[in-house]
Amino acid sequence: MSNADLLRQAISQRAELLAAAQAANTNCFRVFHGTVEGIDGLTIDRYGDAWLIQSFHQSLTQDELESLGEVLKQTQDLPAIYNDRSNKNSRILNPLTPELDAFASAEQEMTENGIRFISKLRHEGQDPLLFLDMRVGREYVKAHSKGKSVLNLFSYTCGIGTAAAVGGAESVTNVDFSSFALAAGRRNAELNGVSDRCEFIQSDAFPAMRQLAGMKVGGRRNQRLPSYPKLTPRQFDLVFLDPPRFAKSPFGTVDLINDYQSLFKPAMLATKAGGTIVCCNNVAKVERQVWLDALIRCVEKQGRQVASLEWIHCHQDFPSFDGNHPLKIVALTLAEH
Repeated sequence: MSNADLLRQAISQRAELLAAAQAANTNCFRVFHGTVEGIDGLTIDRYGDAWLIQSFHQSLTQDELESLGEVLKQTQDLPAIYNDRSNKNSRILNPLTPELDAFASAEQEMTENGIRFISKLRHEGQDPLLFLDMRVGREYVKAHSKGKSVLNLFSYTCGIGTAAAVGGAESVTNVDFSSFALAAGRRNAELNGVSDRCEFIQSDAFPAMRQLAGMKVGGRRNQRLPSYPKLTPRQFDLVFLDPPRFAKSPFGTVDLINDYQSLFKPAMLATKAGGTIVCCNNVAKVERQVWLDALIRCVEKQGRQVASLEWIHCHQDFPSFDGNHPLKIVALTLAEH
């Protein structure tokens, strides 16, 4: 099958999902997930009033791009932005026409379940300002935040925090190291009229969550610690932990394969008894049950218990080969005592 035929097939298989999205006031979703649907490394998403085509393994030819554009136009006639990210560092390689470049670099607005978010298809970072596979996480948080205090770690542009506030959270604390991401988070809060309940802390996550958990702030061996915001110990009703795959800082190493517990332990200790911690791991080779068992052991080592758990599964616009999506999300509710 040609690229265009594979895209037509993917859109056809999403007919029910696309109808539900329209009914739910959602105009951001994935229409082609190439790894599973036939073109490895190609993704095509709807971001508000635009299509975003991204290639991560191999550049598209002009003919391929035009044939995909025709199929998208038949679905919804919107500008199509192509970001070729097939280089090893995933940076965007290809220029756009001046008109499309201006459009891609401008702040756009999109809606997900009626919540307004900003998007920018090209900016100083690499990714659009909302990860669409996390829609189910935002839905969970919105549904479980009413009257609660929420801590959103590795918050990026605060999509989770915004959903929590819209869902009636009493307070939301967003923590991220990027001033750019937090600025976008502030805009998201403003768009939805929830700024008064949202706090934005620019900090490395390690010192932030260790202080909140009442733990000592340490660092990697022989690393001089830079300054960081001082926080007082505090526990939250709902904690959301969505770290990147790997990152190093003077305060510690984020490593979702070998050392998730160095993140999980302080985040869990910052969760109230009877509260819920939602944990995410986006590394495909991490086996779901092995990861869950390690989380439960970590809880029990701290003298606490998991009262209940719930797996949160990605929506069907992000299919997987065998039902085991690379993005694993589990909500652990801790026992009252």
